Amino acid sequence: MAAAPLPPVSAPTPEPAPLSQGARIVNTFIAPTKTFTDLRRNAAWWGPWLLISIFSLLFVYAMDRQIGFDQISRNEIAHSSRAAQFDKLSPGQQARQLRITSGFVRYLAYGSPLTILLYLAIIALVLWATFKFAAGSEVSYKTAYAIVFYASLPGLIFSILGAISMFAGVNPEGFNVNNPVATNPAYFMDPASNKFFYGMASGLDVISIWTIVLMGIGFSCTSKVKRSTAIALVGGWYLFWKLSTAALAAR
Repeated sequence: MAAAPLPPVSAPTPEPAPLSQGARIVNTFIAPTKTFTDLRRNAAWWGPWLLISIFSLLFVYAMDRQIGFDQISRNEIAHSSRAAQFDKLSPGQQARQLRITSGFVRYLAYGSPLTILLYLAIIALVLWATFKFAAGSEVSYKTAYAIVFYASLPGLIFSILGAISMFAGVNPEGFNVNNPVATNPAYFMDPASNKFFYGMASGLDVISIWTIVLMGIGFSCTSKVKRSTAIALVGGWYLFWKLSTAALAAR
């Protein structure tokens, strides 16, 4: 009796080739799914941190050289609720307050590589907890940290545009350190007008929205959460943050 034919054996699907840090960075802009899928293999994040730090320091150097931290402090005070109180101070008191404020801002700005580590660590912690407890994701915190770093790479464009605009000759007295590049509608508004509306308009930022989408893609690629759900979760936190800061500014 003839033996029954054996069913065809399908060839195993080959594993995608591992990506280098450089390839991950490039693919974040042109093929983000490849980058974030590769994070399941190795969640190293030093590459984007180094690149973001370098361009952040370039932006800080441009501010220091073209605007000056004293002028930045003056601009911030002029747009704050402290403006009237500051104007009542004597010239000596104003100079002393500006010296203290600008010195603090200078050290904070040039220490941006360290503050970036802390800032993104907090964002990663919030998102990791959200996806773990609200969406049942098994993504590790280390992977979440790497996702946030790679998703923050569009900020390089912000730093480059900001540095170019300052070296091209931006008006120092009109410089707004909190919104130095025309990537959102609030750039064209008066910061001293309706502060709540200004704050919400600043949230419609091209770079920020791009980053949110990348974070959603990242968590979707490293978990079983749908891409649309992942983007909605990240976007929900961003909306909460903008509503809160805009409401506080309007008080």
